[in-house]
Amino acid sequence: MNQDPIRRHRTVPVRVGPVTIGGQAPVAVQSMTNTDTTDAVRTAAQVADLARAGSELVRITVNTEAAAAAVPRIRDRLLQQGLEVPLIGDFHFNGHKLLERHPACAEALDKYRINPGNVGRGSRRDARFAQMIELACRHGKPVRIGVNWGSLDPAVLARLMDENAGAARPREPRAVMR
Repeated sequence: MNQDPIRRHRTVPVRVGPVTIGGQAPVAVQSMTNTDTTDAVRTAAQVADLARAGSELVRITVNTEAAAAAVPRIRDRLLQQGLEVPLIGDFHFNGHKLLERHPACAEALDKYRINPGNVGRGSRRDARFAQMIELACRHGKPVRIGVNWGSLDPAVLARLMDENAGAARPREPRAVMR
């Protein structure tokens, strides 16, 4: 077994509720619920179970008006149990609208998670992305901006595959997507 210590990338520490991630902070455990977020009772119960099992951060889907409206109730239920586990809102395509229309949701969440490919397509993407960042700044919330292949803008994926196909020695598609 390799006994060399793991080399960590230098990152800026970020506070997500009471938890610091990045920098020299220890790795934090994050889980995600699989409940319908609109069911505040079941979602809060699952968040509580995850927190008691050791999850330090919990991600919940915020994909509809009803889900956004439920987030403050979920937070309240957790606080009534003495649980201050950070809630991370996972947004796709309509997060800019949901956070704008539901400021209590925007405030109850500790962090927003967005993927640029899931913010919108074409000419609307940049404006929606900017609106999400502006809302995060307004509410003092950190944002996880990331990309994975499932949420990559199809135009970017097509360009990468086309470039690979035109290469003198094309790689396997899986290698292009790594």
